[in-house]
Amino acid sequence: MDYGYGYGYGMDISYLILMVVTMLLGMGAQAYIKRTYAKWSQVPSPGGYTGAEMARRMLEHEGAGSVGIGHVAGVLTDHYDPRDNNLHLSDENFTGGSVASIAVACHEAGHAVQTARGYAPGRIRTAIVPVVNLTQQFWSVLFFLGIAMQHAGLIQAAVLLFGFSVLFHLVTLPVEIDASRRAVNYISQYGTQLDQQGSKEVLTAAAMTYVAAALSSILQLLYLLSRTRSNSRD
Repeated sequence: MDYGYGYGYGMDISYLILMVVTMLLGMGAQAYIKRTYAKWSQVPSPGGYTGAEMARRMLEHEGAGSVGIGHVAGVLTDHYDPRDNNLHLSDENFTGGSVASIAVACHEAGHAVQTARGYAPGRIRTAIVPVVNLTQQFWSVLFFLGIAMQHAGLIQAAVLLFGFSVLFHLVTLPVEIDASRRAVNYISQYGTQLDQQGSKEVLTAAAMTYVAAALSSILQLLYLLSRTRSNSRD
């Protein structure tokens, strides 16, 4: 049984190809969302609301009026934190009145509505976050320790820990898609036609980043599993 760095798992050609593919997936998804967001951030919302104002209206309408809205530094750093029950919007989307700002702010409001209504996939994702944070710190250490010691059990345990990251990405997909669906549904009823069109484009582009992350993690897991089986037979 050979777990040597150059033979069992290390920098073989298939691993290099995997790294290039996942890098291109991530870069492509990020370029797509940045380009789409930049396009619609230049288009003022005909409704005249800022992102924070539209998010507040959506929260009140959907029965999540107790959720707060605050600022967060950065660009596209917007998120909802269930721990403090607040939307954290970047300055551009908090005070900005573009179609893109409306889309992003309402998407984050969608996450708050999920929490308020006990949306099951969202609860599952929140529950596994501490586990994923822990496994992400230790799986690679355990993996390379297993290689160094030529210990199949450690390597298999590391692959199992990495599986939690894959699970997190898979659970994240329906959560993000549902939040976007809620945002678009609200905007289609209470926004303008331009808001609806732009929101669909911006949030579809954003969803591609989660699809790319999930696909990359699945490909990496399949690679690790294939190498584990291959080396177990040696």
